[in-house]
Amino acid sequence: MKILIVLTSHSALGDTGKKTGFWIEEFAAPYYVLADAGAIITIASPLGGQPPVDPKSEAPDAQTPATKRFYADLDAIDKVANTIKLSGVKQDDYDAVFYPGGHGPMWDLANDKTSIKLIEDFYNTQKPVAFVCHAPAALIKVKAENGQPLVKGKKVTGFSDTEEEAVGLTKVVPFLLEDELKKLGAHYSKGADFGSFAEQDGLLITGQNPASSEAVAKLLLKTLIGKKE
Repeated sequence: MKILIVLTSHSALGDTGKKTGFWIEEFAAPYYVLADAGAIITIASPLGGQPPVDPKSEAPDAQTPATKRFYADLDAIDKVANTIKLSGVKQDDYDAVFYPGGHGPMWDLANDKTSIKLIEDFYNTQKPVAFVCHAPAALIKVKAENGQPLVKGKKVTGFSDTEEEAVGLTKVVPFLLEDELKKLGAHYSKGADFGSFAEQDGLLITGQNPASSEAVAKLLLKTLIGKKE
C-alpha cells in the first residue's frame, strides 16, 4: 500500500498575528496506524519542505501516545521536514490520500488547484480519499465527474460550528466548515464536541476533530485492504 499524506503550507491564523499549520495528532495517529500496517507513506505539501505546525497542537494537553511516539521518531520528523511539492505528485503512484487538519487547510488547501485536481483524480480512479478535522475544507471546490460538488448527497463530517465556537475562532476562519459542507448539499453529521466521530460514504472518509484521526485512518486501512481482497 502506497499512501500519500498532504499537509498544509499555510501558517497565518487569519489576521490575528498568531500562527497555525497542521495539527500534530492528526498527522501522527494516522501515520502510525498506516505505517504499522506496512504502508509506504509519502508526505507532500503545496510549498514542499517543512510545513508549519499549529503551536496549539504542541501544548501539553494536546499530546497523545502517537504524538509522543512522533517526537521520538527521527525518521518521521525528517520526512515531515522534507515534504515533496504537491505539484510533483502523481496520483498513479499511490493507492490512497489522507489529509490531516489544523486550521491551515482552510486557507491554502481549500483553494489549491493542484490539490483539488489531485482529490478528483484519486476519487475518479476509485481510490479512497480521507480527511480529518479542518481538512475536509480541501473538498469544498472538488467536483464529481458530473460537475456537481463531490460532497453533494454524501455523508460527511468535519470540525463542527460548536467546536469552532469553543476554540474562539468563528470570526477568524474564512468560513465555517460545517456550514460550508451543508451549503454544498452534503449530509453533514457530528458526534459529541471533541469526541471521536468518523463518517464513510464509499471512498470518501471524514473525521470530525483531532480525537477522530485514528478512527479515520482505520477506516482508510480497512477500505484499502477490502479493495485488495
